[in-house]
Amino acid sequence: MRILLSILSLCLLSSLQAQENNVKKKKQLPAFKWVNEIPNKFKLPGLRHGTFKSPSMEVAVGYCIYIPKSYKQNQKKRFPVVYYLHGGRPGSEVKSVRIAKYVHQAMEKGDIEPALYVFVNGGPVSHYNLPELKNHMGEDIFIKELIPHIDKTYRTITDRSARGVEGFSQGGRGTTRIMFKYPNLFSSCSPGGSGYATEKKISEENGMENPNLVFAKGYNTWDLARKYNEQYKESYPLDILIHVGTKGFNYQNNLEYMTFLDSLKIPYRKVIVEDAPHSASIIYDKKGSEILKFHSDNFTRTGKNK
Repeated sequence: MRILLSILSLCLLSSLQAQENNVKKKKQLPAFKWVNEIPNKFKLPGLRHGTFKSPSMEVAVGYCIYIPKSYKQNQKKRFPVVYYLHGGRPGSEVKSVRIAKYVHQAMEKGDIEPALYVFVNGGPVSHYNLPELKNHMGEDIFIKELIPHIDKTYRTITDRSARGVEGFSQGGRGTTRIMFKYPNLFSSCSPGGSGYATEKKISEENGMENPNLVFAKGYNTWDLARKYNEQYKESYPLDILIHVGTKGFNYQNNLEYMTFLDSLKIPYRKVIVEDAPHSASIIYDKKGSEILKFHSDNFTRTGKNK
């Protein structure tokens, strides 16, 4: 009996310690901020941090932007733009800024045509709108405020055929929702490692991701794809490239989502990265050139990167 009690005590102690560690981990998460500076380890030529004052929130919002050399060399030329949506929650414009090194290297080598790359702060619930909470309109800040600011501040080509959107994980979910919701704004779209199983749950459970997080009806990648297919596909065709690693925990639900797109006859391309885990950096190490060329070739094909 004493041995059994000792074992039970040890199990209880281990459980309490695990709970305590989980609490500590949660407490260590940084508080959300709309402005976050680029860490020194990610700084490189052409990468800048900028801010604008949000008209709706009346606070500063940060973004990072990669500007190629030719932007300064040719003062009359206008450039295509790719918007990159970070993974994880809460938002921060520096969460995915490590991808800028791949962009820089490819442009320096001449592997892809010059373009601006903007790294977006997705807001408190990363790329979603939650109108019932103050300053939680991450999608609207991006679509209605950041894009107009970029077009006003930099020499961009303000046409959907010269505007791309890409993201990974949570950012892949955001990319998919946004490309189907605003096909009039984007043409080149590359969602990666997206959590389509969670999006499907939201679709099937009246907007509920979990009891504490409920979105508007139809505000998910499944229902928006259906709406796009019915209303916008012919008027605003999208070039779509889905990328995912075979070792990533979202691999199977990405395959399921591709089957779903097939059923809707929505065309797409795919980059399946063998043995890659759920990591945008590792996928870029292995197949980043294909993703970068996807956008570059789309812009060149439409005559918006000459």
